[in-house]
Amino acid sequence: MSDTNRQVFGGEWTREKLDRLAKYLHAYTTIFTKNPKARFFDTVYVDAFAGAGYIQTAKAGPSQRALFAELTQQDAQGYIKGSAVRALEVEPGFDKYLFIEKSAERCKELENLKTKYPTKKEKIDIVNGNANEYLQDWCRNTDWSKTRAVVFLDPWGMEVEWSLVEEIARTQAIDLWYLFPLGIGVMRLLTSREPPPEAWGTRLTKILGPDWKQEFYLRTTEPALFGPIERQVRAADYEAVGTFFLKRLKKIFARVA
Repeated sequence: MSDTNRQVFGGEWTREKLDRLAKYLHAYTTIFTKNPKARFFDTVYVDAFAGAGYIQTAKAGPSQRALFAELTQQDAQGYIKGSAVRALEVEPGFDKYLFIEKSAERCKELENLKTKYPTKKEKIDIVNGNANEYLQDWCRNTDWSKTRAVVFLDPWGMEVEWSLVEEIARTQAIDLWYLFPLGIGVMRLLTSREPPPEAWGTRLTKILGPDWKQEFYLRTTEPALFGPIERQVRAADYEAVGTFFLKRLKKIFARVA
């Protein structure tokens, strides 16, 4: 694995989210294997930001190298298995795996998973492209009368657009896992003393959908030397923004946890 393609994340939260994902996927595939009615459906696991398959832990030194073939256990040489690998190791397995990654170099490394998991080689599709564009098209063109899917969205930042979330909801056949970038993305763009500049506002609309400004900002009047000054200041904290987004999800999905 090259230095330029490493994904470096900190410890326990990364492990915890991946453990939770693996447990959920196991429960999901078990239902579709054992339930007679559910067996009718083809199951698909989609990782929209698949990375290179493995994640380097923060404790690993810069000189450490590893080939996928050598990574036979979690934390081998300072690496842990990423979401794509965790999904491939879940049994019963999915009928198909779709890994999307915008980096061509990381896609090349994902190809190694076909060698590492030869029995699932024909089930793995790797797409080098924009997750928003590809997945929206995939949602529109998949036959949902005989397909069910889990889509895992764990973006690097604010890559996931609201239009994609809406398209996923329209299928009424996808279980969505979305790790929303509240602290690392949205809150950093929500300026305190005035609304964000136009470019930031456009980015926020793409990820949050419309009408966020009315919810997050209030008009106030402040005294000044030459008369009162009207301002729009942020009134929403982390909890308020999170609540706003959850309400928006509940309007388009049957159930939100």
